[in-house]
Amino acid sequence: MIVNEALKKISTIAFKKNAEKVIETIAEELLSFNKQAKIVKLENEKTQLNDGNFYISIGKQLFFDDFNFDEISSKYPEGFVYVKLDETGKGYIVSSKTYLLYSAFCYLNEELAKEDISILKNGKIIQPSFIWQRISYDYFLTQSGRTQRCFDREKYIKYCARIGVTHVEVNGLSYPMGIEEGVKGETYQMFYTYCPALDQFVYSELNKGIYPYYYLSANLAYLKDNATLAVKYGLTPGLLCFEPRNVPEQLLEKYPMLRGCRVDHPFRSFKPRYNLTITHPRVLEHYAEMISKLLYEVPQLGFMSVWTNDSGAGYEHTKSLYVGRNGGAYLIREWKNDEEIARLAGENILRFLRTLRDAASKINPDFRVVTRLESFYGEHETVWAGLGNRIDVETNTLLARGWDMPYSHPKYPELKEVAGSLYHDYLDPKEKVVMRELESKGGEVHYFFSHGLMNMFESLIGVPFPWQTYKKLKSMKEVGVRLNLTQGGINPPDLVPYAINHEVFRKFFYNPDLDINETINDIARKWVGEKYYTKLVEAWKKIEEAILAYPIPNQLYSTFGFTWYRLWCRPLVPNIEAIPESERAYYENFMCTTPHNPQNVDLAKDVLFELTTQERCELANERYNKYLWKPLFEAIELLNSTYNNIPENDVAKEVFYDQLIRAKALKCWLKTMQSVAQWVMGVHGFLKTDDTAKKAYYKKVVQDMMKEEIENAKDFIELFTASKIEFMAISREGETPLIYGKNLPELVKKKIELMEKHINDDPYIDPDYMMKRAAMPVY
Repeated sequence: MIVNEALKKISTIAFKKNAEKVIETIAEELLSFNKQAKIVKLENEKTQLNDGNFYISIGKQLFFDDFNFDEISSKYPEGFVYVKLDETGKGYIVSSKTYLLYSAFCYLNEELAKEDISILKNGKIIQPSFIWQRISYDYFLTQSGRTQRCFDREKYIKYCARIGVTHVEVNGLSYPMGIEEGVKGETYQMFYTYCPALDQFVYSELNKGIYPYYYLSANLAYLKDNATLAVKYGLTPGLLCFEPRNVPEQLLEKYPMLRGCRVDHPFRSFKPRYNLTITHPRVLEHYAEMISKLLYEVPQLGFMSVWTNDSGAGYEHTKSLYVGRNGGAYLIREWKNDEEIARLAGENILRFLRTLRDAASKINPDFRVVTRLESFYGEHETVWAGLGNRIDVETNTLLARGWDMPYSHPKYPELKEVAGSLYHDYLDPKEKVVMRELESKGGEVHYFFSHGLMNMFESLIGVPFPWQTYKKLKSMKEVGVRLNLTQGGINPPDLVPYAINHEVFRKFFYNPDLDINETINDIARKWVGEKYYTKLVEAWKKIEEAILAYPIPNQLYSTFGFTWYRLWCRPLVPNIEAIPESERAYYENFMCTTPHNPQNVDLAKDVLFELTTQERCELANERYNKYLWKPLFEAIELLNSTYNNIPENDVAKEVFYDQLIRAKALKCWLKTMQSVAQWVMGVHGFLKTDDTAKKAYYKKVVQDMMKEEIENAKDFIELFTASKIEFMAISREGETPLIYGKNLPELVKKKIELMEKHINDDPYIDPDYMMKRAAMPVY
């Protein structure tokens, strides 16, 4: 008898009365094996292991004569699930952690379903590879993609639990954007949709009435709905907030002596934003009251991740604030040296984090606060020394200070902009030494990892790179990482039904010693059958070969900048200002940019940053043509030819169609990124030389690029309008600067028209654009 058949023998499903919701969820799903079975809720911990009796327990809720929970816990202190089952349906499943139970149950009825029941008759320990697998910056559940069309929150959270996610962030806004007031022409208010702060959900006595009650109520309801779904599947809900965030000016007019530091980006905002001075005890009470209120509403909240130095958040007198060291009156006096200021600023940070932890711990004693360290390069020693005792760190590396990255692109070692992306595919063993230092103080290190949307190819979903996914997981496990931090979240199962990266992630969670090639073959065989699986695996190999050849000509555009700066619908013309403003409005109105940002006319610039160079783009273009296109086109041809030869009634046809569309979408995305590199190469090359022949060469580079990009844009329109699957993030509520809308094909048609109209223009960038526009009225 196999395990799946034994599950059908279960006639009674029993668990402790008032047990965690996830136990009821699993009990209901067990009924699908035997609809005649009954559910029994026990008043005490006693059990009777008779034929057909199956028990579900977390911790010591139930007592079993042949199972010693304390003894097993001492052997597996990081967490375990114990399963026992025989051919009569008699047995039990016991989890040491609530958040492991559902994934272990799925492992039982999926991975072990066809195994002989003998593997469970004497009990089996299922041990996770990581003690936490938390989602950070969940694109679809709480961030920009929460307006995604066809997105089902419950299916998404259930899927997260199934594949091994243990902790999820639940604090998203119920509105497409926050209600932060801005100034006409600036972009800063858009950033308040990210990682919403505590005051977007509850108020304290200090700020009562500042935000409309209906707004707070709607946001809190969204948070609570997410948390309820998380708890249903056993996941630990938590928060990701930019804090301490700025407050509306009217609050500071009421309490002028509580003004903290300026926290806005002065190029992206047209008015200063200030937060409250967290040095003042009244402000700390304000934060303690807000986090307490949230824990009162959702006592299962288990953590709060605090991001800073962005999107209107920052700490007083830290070196990395947008406008330098500044803040309230109570932390330092004049003429302090940099070392003293850094120490005091660092202590202020720690005091704030401890305030959050201590207030939340009164309701949930296990509550953890997590911070990032990149912004604290000036205060690093003080902050690091004060971490521990449930104040943790999340990071890409502990081996560097600030934003430095000691890791490189696996194919192009000089490229360091790989933090957290699929190209950051290993960890140095030296990470372990620093990691253990924090663990010895009661802190944890959460390491970033991405196998979905975040940190590359935004806004595509379902891009396959299973071997890279495994490579990073394996390296993390070998180095001793205990907390895996999946950045960006998961591709929703309704939108990406064949997510090979996620399947590798799922299988690794309870089987870190898997053979990756064998595993990928098994997944492909399950999806498309014996006849076609080798072709699917070969296509994945070629796609991943092409992905690994991507030379990242511009890191910002490779991530959220691709959407911010409307690269899919923006005309790549030699002289952007040759297009009248009225004709540019269709995309400029939705760009995440200010009127004086040189990015508007120069694709190599953004605010005062140089995003890329002509030389880098020349090399990237060469690498595209030498390494990238051949394997990608081979993959597309293989998927297409196989798809066309599969009979209509064969399920394999659906799988190959899905992967074919995603490969074609990746081709369109990569081609646009090459076109941007060629634009920088050609326009900047043209402007840097006085040689007539070289000018002619670079102008032709731009014209050739435009012809190819026009054809690429036509391919994209056809793909978008004709395909039967969702291959990218698209809002159901209309476009914003942070997500494309359903009108994208119409916008791309305008791009094509403008590129055809301006193909013969000479390249030009106004060198005084920024200063000229800065002196012009916004409206």
